[in-house]
Amino acid sequence: MDLKQKIYSEIPLIETERLVLRKLEREDAADLFEYASDPAVPRFMPWEAHNTIEETNKFITFILEAYENQQKLTWAIELKETRKMIGTIDFVKWLPKHGRAEIAYALSRDYWGMGFMPEAAKALIAFGFNKMNLNKVEASILLENIQSRTVLEKMGMSLEGVARQHFKMKDKFVDLAMYSLLKKEYEQVRE
Repeated sequence: MDLKQKIYSEIPLIETERLVLRKLEREDAADLFEYASDPAVPRFMPWEAHNTIEETNKFITFILEAYENQQKLTWAIELKETRKMIGTIDFVKWLPKHGRAEIAYALSRDYWGMGFMPEAAKALIAFGFNKMNLNKVEASILLENIQSRTVLEKMGMSLEGVARQHFKMKDKFVDLAMYSLLKKEYEQVRE
């Protein structure tokens, strides 16, 4: 079994001080709907707010099927203290041949500004560099998403530039701020 198959087939549990990153489960539907139905959460995302729990269940089915087909690296973000699922974090694109992966995330608005996303992302980035043989972790966000820019910068990522009208989102072409962190930069920060 090669590295890619191993990672996809055994998406690991990752623990931080306050969080557990784990596979998404059917039982997460209520918690997921709670934040995915809040229009503020997908404001800078390519998806729309969920209107019904059925939409949330369809999303969970999509993720569970993608796990089976070894096509998704999505982790639920769970609070250790309460076991509440408060967001998701993914490597949405992994190119093992090029040692590169792109990180993406969503978090319940109830938990914004508390340091949970940098904590989750730092743990996932460490996993990527240490277990997935990554040389570079990337993130692309809407230019006007100031909160997410702050999160990426807290993780030590650097702005590489702006990809103009790079993505069609919600029926319009949008500019994306392209961030990255190299393994050598990650290692220098840890020393």
